[in-house]
Amino acid sequence: MLTLLQDVRYALRLLRKTPGFTITVILTLALGIGANAAIFTLVHSVLLQNLPVTDPKTLVRLGDEIDCCVNGGAPANGKYSLFSTDTYQQLRKSVPEFADLAAIQAGFAWRPLTVRRDGTQAAARSLSAEFVSGNYFRTFGLQPRVGRLLQDDDDNEGAAGTAVMSYLAWQRDYAGDPSVVGSTFWMNTKPVTVVGIAPEGFFGDRLSSTPPDFYLPMLKMPELANTSYVHNRETQWLYMVGRVKPGLAPGALQDKVNAVLRQALANNRDYVSEEGKRALSKVQAVFTPGGSGIQEMQERYSSRLRLLMCVSGLVLLIACANIANLLLVRGMARRSELSVRTALGAAPGRIIRQLLTESVLLALMGGVAGLLVAYAGAQMLLKLAFPGAQNLPIHGSPSMAVIGFAFGLSLLTGVIFGVLPAWIAAHTQPVDALRGSGRTTIAGAPRLQRGLVVVQAALSLVLLVGAGLFSQSLSKLQSADLKLDATNRYIVHINPQAAGYSPSQVEALYRTIEQRFHTLPGVESVGIATYTPMEDNNSSNMLQIQGRTFDNRGASIVRGNAEFFDSVGTHVLMGRGIAPQDTSTAPAVAVVNESFVKEFFKPEENPIGRRFGEPGPVSSGDLEIVGVVEDTVYSSLYWKKHSMFFVPMTQRPASDSTPIDRDISLYAGALVLHTAVPMDNMETLVRTTLSGINSNLAIVKFQTMNAQIAERFNDERMIARLTMMFGVLALLLATIGLYGVTAYTVERRTPEIGIRMAVGAERKNVIALVMRGAVVQIVLGLAIGIPVAFAAIRFVKSQLYEFTSADPTIILGAMMILTTAACLAGMIPARRAASIDPLQALRSE
Repeated sequence: MLTLLQDVRYALRLLRKTPGFTITVILTLALGIGANAAIFTLVHSVLLQNLPVTDPKTLVRLGDEIDCCVNGGAPANGKYSLFSTDTYQQLRKSVPEFADLAAIQAGFAWRPLTVRRDGTQAAARSLSAEFVSGNYFRTFGLQPRVGRLLQDDDDNEGAAGTAVMSYLAWQRDYAGDPSVVGSTFWMNTKPVTVVGIAPEGFFGDRLSSTPPDFYLPMLKMPELANTSYVHNRETQWLYMVGRVKPGLAPGALQDKVNAVLRQALANNRDYVSEEGKRALSKVQAVFTPGGSGIQEMQERYSSRLRLLMCVSGLVLLIACANIANLLLVRGMARRSELSVRTALGAAPGRIIRQLLTESVLLALMGGVAGLLVAYAGAQMLLKLAFPGAQNLPIHGSPSMAVIGFAFGLSLLTGVIFGVLPAWIAAHTQPVDALRGSGRTTIAGAPRLQRGLVVVQAALSLVLLVGAGLFSQSLSKLQSADLKLDATNRYIVHINPQAAGYSPSQVEALYRTIEQRFHTLPGVESVGIATYTPMEDNNSSNMLQIQGRTFDNRGASIVRGNAEFFDSVGTHVLMGRGIAPQDTSTAPAVAVVNESFVKEFFKPEENPIGRRFGEPGPVSSGDLEIVGVVEDTVYSSLYWKKHSMFFVPMTQRPASDSTPIDRDISLYAGALVLHTAVPMDNMETLVRTTLSGINSNLAIVKFQTMNAQIAERFNDERMIARLTMMFGVLALLLATIGLYGVTAYTVERRTPEIGIRMAVGAERKNVIALVMRGAVVQIVLGLAIGIPVAFAAIRFVKSQLYEFTSADPTIILGAMMILTTAACLAGMIPARRAASIDPLQALRSE
């Protein structure tokens, strides 16, 4: 221990005497380790974190896919991840091997509630709420922060309306006021009593940028949200998570669950035919670990986070190569000192331990600095990945796992890249040092140092090419023709159902909305629709053209008013668009897009006047095609050949026997307001106008259409910016590495260069001599990096928009950038070499 303390004190003293070397190493390590720790912070929070619940290892999820949000019919592969209420109740009753089995609404984010606290003057607000089974909190083993949590009795028909508020909403909206518990809240105009506050840190059963503000009993959903599918045995809308009793074999339990599932589905119309019965035998619900909850965000971000981990790992390798070079240079510079110590009797092992102590100390200091970089980097990553998110249950502060990761990486770096320089220095022959090491004519730096620079150059080229490809992909996305006009367009998401309107009342509401907004100065068109272009939403139906057999094809449906196409800038190509006379009592019509025409009709066929409808032995032919519009992009640019049809906002097919007040498809989800000029106060005007129509008609979300479009490219923007940042960082580190090796080469060859100049060598020849060595290393790096870059492209091409082959200009550009940086790095020591005074160089000998 005393020897170790001596080594530490001696190492600290030496590091203080060489502040330039010390600061360079610490900063290099901080950048390399900090970048990796920042990415690992997100990886740990998104991909590796368990829910803050009791014994998460005993939880299983029934299903292995993310299906959202309300599905009908049988899945093609027979694997169920969403379930009906009836199936849930049968599984809960028939599988006692589960200590508890909870059901969870799949698409809560799409069904916000309008909420107002009773007895206050506060305006109604649109908040997120999740409908869950009464045993939801018990299944997770949670205790309330205040009051109580939901119970089985709350989730019964006829039970009083109850809710649990999230801890986050309690603190955010009510500053932790305990009187909230027991208070009445009006949710979708219905009274609900808040019976408790969820525990702190619990953000729900899945990681989401909009976690639930309230948890409500799922059997209260028909009353509060006017949904008809809750009791439909063929509609799947629930996720399920269960806690397995101790000592049970998962395989046997899964077999039993699958048997009960098939029994529950046996009478569904998809399984009554002979073909259906054969399909039923393959039905299953694959068990997956449930401790991390419903992994919606994990599925969305996993591939991109793993890509970023690989990219940051390459940056760390480049940083480590730099550290190894610096330590090699430092070891070579101390050869005389170490030779003297060896001559005086110091054992090689003792010297290696001393040098390793210095390396480990440097690594630990770099790790501490890296944590600061990691914290700032994680905050930046969160803003890039989730811009504008206010209730994100992910924190940028490094957790213990991240701290351990950073310091483990630091120690590993210090040991691995400190061993070789220490070994070389410790095995220097004393006689060589005592004879004088300056009289060397060895050309260039040692092979290991040159090899490290070559590796740095190769890895830098790979990262620069990757940055160029992702930036090009983002540029293509942002410049793509969306077939819409976002200029002076504003998107207002609303929820008439939550404001208390029944489907039979919405036609009058939509007329009122059109009239009121047209009275605002500058408003040119008022579009009303179920959802809008470039919105993360989609609704689709299976279709059959009248007079043809059903061939299992479908299209997305959008309901809109007469001004909708004008409001989003979509052009009518044939026939007409939706007209004011297409009311609920008029004949049912539809407008289709170009992809629909290509999908369902031959090139010589005229779609105008043709009819289509729901599939069956004979197509209903409810809808007559009256127009064709261009292919405006909905949902995503990645969705090619997106067949769509548009129907008037309140029209219903003649064959639809559903009572109108149970037809939730008539509810609009958004307004699109087109103004003559930009209006900075538009949100205030919208809020006032809607409140004047109905105080419960709250804004769910307000943004410009440009902002909505930009939001759809958040992931690509994050990847492009981060790969560009890592590419620049790699270039900087590689440039510093080349500069360091070239400068060290010049220093070692000072006597040789002095002799060359003394016998007549010109300055330009000396510069060319030094630059030749630098350029050769970069050329070797390029030769290695180009095939590696092409190999790496194969693994990322699926994440590139409209990628066919690597753009030669990107590869050539990366090569030019790297070569230019290398020339600049080599030129500084080359000019210094050319300015060497021959007499001074020879005198030093």
